[in-house]
Amino acid sequence: MNSLFQHKKDMMEAGRRLYEKGLVASADGNISVRVAPNEILATTAGVCKGLLSSEHIVQVDLQGKRVGGKGEPSSELKMHLLIYRERPDVKAVVHAHPPVSTGFAVAGIPLAQCILPEVVVSLGSVPIAAYGTPSTDEVCDAILPIVGRANAFLLANHGVVTLGEDVFQAYYRMETVEHFAKILLTARMLGNVNVLTRDQVEKLIDLRKKSGMKGKLPNCESCGYCGGAIQAPAGSQKAEARSASPARQSPQKPVQTSRQAAAAAKDKDLMDIITSVIKDITQEK
Repeated sequence: MNSLFQHKKDMMEAGRRLYEKGLVASADGNISVRVAPNEILATTAGVCKGLLSSEHIVQVDLQGKRVGGKGEPSSELKMHLLIYRERPDVKAVVHAHPPVSTGFAVAGIPLAQCILPEVVVSLGSVPIAAYGTPSTDEVCDAILPIVGRANAFLLANHGVVTLGEDVFQAYYRMETVEHFAKILLTARMLGNVNVLTRDQVEKLIDLRKKSGMKGKLPNCESCGYCGGAIQAPAGSQKAEARSASPARQSPQKPVQTSRQAAAAAKDKDLMDIITSVIKDITQEK
């Protein structure tokens, strides 16, 4: 078993990677690790994750009472504690604001289609939790319906949360979500998203089982194969459904109704906004 020192060292390394890869900015984000059945280590509030030291990590119980270290835990501690209470299998939680996937969260579009084999096998879909005021019980109420199955999810107008068996698995899942979002955004900008068929997904899930990977996956929207339904905020599923592959749309109905045209225009506007933000970020770097 890792010592507290090793856990803290791993958290500091994860924080450094989050910051250097631009998945957080300034003092954004937070990291926690379960070190005992009822105790976790959590980053303190107001600290740049790229400059974490052992002094910026405190130990608390699952009721939020500090039992070690100095400073105030992250303002998002309530969310972390809920996840650990609901998911005994989870040993680490990472919350960050990666620009592209957070853009999808702001647009109300879940990453909920089976597109990339690696994502299907490792995460399934990445649903959206409804908006809740950060650092309040509203966030806990919002994630409760999805935290039981999803190991990665978007927070509407906020960011991304990933879970893992250790802090590095949680961190790598954050990388995967952002990478997935970048690829999906690019495909949408190019005007076409080819979604995997149910048969293709079944083969991937079979490979997942043979490799020994455990746990249920949240369902995608294209084939519904991976698991039970998870509700996204009102409108977000419709928005993502409009990005489905043209191969799944009827070629016998080329003429859009006024309602369909308005919906498509709204979806394009959302993508234009996200694209503009990504270009600005790229130019700044």
